[in-house]
Order: sequence, then C-alpha cells, then structure tokens
Amino acid sequence: MAGNTFGQLFRISTFGESHGVAIGVILDGCPAQLPIDLNFIQAELDKRKPGQSKITTQRKESDMVQILSGTFEGKSTGTPIAMLIPNEDQRSKDYSHNTDVYRPSHADYTYDAKYGIRDYRGGGRSSARETAARVAAGAIAKLLLKHHGIEIFAHVSSVGKIQAPNLVGDNIEELLATREQNIVRCADPATANQMIEFIDGIRKDGDTVGGKINCIVKNCPVGLGEPVFDKLHADLGKAMLSINAVHGFEYGSGFAGSEMTGSVHNDVFLANEEGNPKTLTNFSGGIQGGISNGMEINFTVAFKPVATIMHNQQTINAAGEAAEIKGKGRHDPCVVPRAVVIVEAMAALVLADHLLRNKTSRL
Repeated sequence: MAGNTFGQLFRISTFGESHGVAIGVILDGCPAQLPIDLNFIQAELDKRKPGQSKITTQRKESDMVQILSGTFEGKSTGTPIAMLIPNEDQRSKDYSHNTDVYRPSHADYTYDAKYGIRDYRGGGRSSARETAARVAAGAIAKLLLKHHGIEIFAHVSSVGKIQAPNLVGDNIEELLATREQNIVRCADPATANQMIEFIDGIRKDGDTVGGKINCIVKNCPVGLGEPVFDKLHADLGKAMLSINAVHGFEYGSGFAGSEMTGSVHNDVFLANEEGNPKTLTNFSGGIQGGISNGMEINFTVAFKPVATIMHNQQTINAAGEAAEIKGKGRHDPCVVPRAVVIVEAMAALVLADHLLRNKTSRL
C-alpha cells in the first residue's frame, strides 16, 4: 500500500491500524534545536481522542504519545522523530457481523477490490483513528510555525444547516478559549448550543450528520507555495481531502466567487509606509498565484455524515449477493468536533513544509 507519506522537506509517514497494537508516525526533516513540548503534543491529541462527550464515540483511548527518537534534552536533534500511540480499547467483536459484508459508503468494498484483503475490524488503515498520528506530527509542525510567529485556528462553523456567524477578532488565544468552552468546538457560544442539541437528537435517532470546519492562518509570511503544481492552496486542498469523511474544500471566496464579477472580486492593494502591502478585501483567501500574499489565509472544509448508522441498510456481501447490515459498536454521530484539531494539524504540516522549502527559493 502506497500513499502513507506526506510532505517533501517536512515529511511524515504514518503507520498502524485501528484495532492493531498501536498507531504512530515518523517525522523526518524537522530542524534541529526546536523545543519539543510534550505537554503541548499531548494536549493536541486530547482534543482528538474518543470518549470526550455525549456527542462523540464512547471508545476510550488515552492516546498517550511516546516519543521514541529524534529528541534530546527537550529539543529536536534533526534526526527522524518517531512517535507511538498504543491502542487500548479495541472491541474487534463489534465488527464480527462485518467479516463478509460491505458497509455502505465505507472503504470496505474498494479496499477488498483493490488489495484482495481487508481488515474488517473498524476499517483497519481506513479508520479515522489513523489521524491521531497526524495530530501528533502536526503539533510539532505547530511548534515550528509558532517559532516563526504563524498561528492557526479552526472551529466548527456549521453542523447540518446550522451555521455559525463569521469569525470576528484577531486574538487567537481568545478564540481558542471560547471554542474549548463547548463540546462541539464552535467559537460562537449561542450557535454551539444549537449544534449540540441537534447532534444529540441525531445520535438518539441512530443517525449521523455532517458539518463544516473553518480555518484561519494568521501572520503567514509572503512567499509560501509554488506557482505551478505545488500551489499552496492545492497542497492545503490535498491535505484536507486526505482526512477521513472530507468531501469538500474551498478557500477565500470559494464557490461563491464564481457568482461574482471581477470588479467586485479583485483584492485591491493598499499602499503603506511599512512596505508590507495589504489588500482592501481578501477574496483570495491569502493566496494569489498559489503563493501566500501576507493576508490571513482562510479556508473551509466540508465533512460528510459518518457512514455507520444504527439503522438497517441494504448492501451486498463479498460474493455480490444481496445482504442487510446494521451498524454496531461505538461511532461518532458527527465527526466535526473531533476533526477540528486534525484540520489544524494538516494545515500546520503543509505550512511547515512550505516554510522550509521557501528558504531555498532565492539567494
């Protein structure tokens, strides 16, 4: 199986399965002497781990990360950083009904068709549990970006048709504090209460619902991204679409930009004495020609409803015969509350990679 490595200079390879002994990641390319804050890495993992609240899966995993290599006396050494996260609460028997039957909208059929073998216990490698390894590596990417003054903030901007107002304010710490005061991780408290009530109702009905996560990047310098195939927004899009259950990505004005005229959509430059040009608007989402322009980067990621529902559904078995299946086990009724930190982690990995690549772009 290819496709387990992401990035060029700041590069990760993840490994492990949902019901295996452990999952983990090897991070290569981290510059030496970066302070590695283990408490921060663990705090990031705690935002993603299961069993957090009534609107998340009740699987219990402490997700305690172990750093096996690449650090000494609290700093990176420049060698590969290996991190391991043991699995503790696997219940493979919850999937015993699924050994020969394909779950609708899961990876069961496509994996079986491609490889001729699949791990039916929670989906194996296709499980969203793999993303914990990304969060661990993304935490180190965040530490690198913070060293350069770059900040990333994401929150749940919609659940179903419930839409939060646009973010207001420049203080990332205040936005983080507000977001973490509610279990749905929406930065608007009033909307958060509506979302929680709605998700809980969906859960009680044995169903699931999708949502969106909005992410902003502040203090990103001009010049990150390459102008042809490695455009910054293209790499961000690939990163987001690699997350389980993601079905859409848009940045800046997104699809709404297709309904606008150029005279409205163009981001007019404003002169300033500091020599750091700004734009009057930011329909470009902080990226022009595939390269960051110094404005706030803004993008939104859309997640589909979780595929496992507690209803009977028609399907087929491995022989192609008609069958029926009903979801069992512990599953999220809505994935977006736990996915917020995953979106931030993947954004951080992209930006860290381009930050290092940008150092070689000119004399």
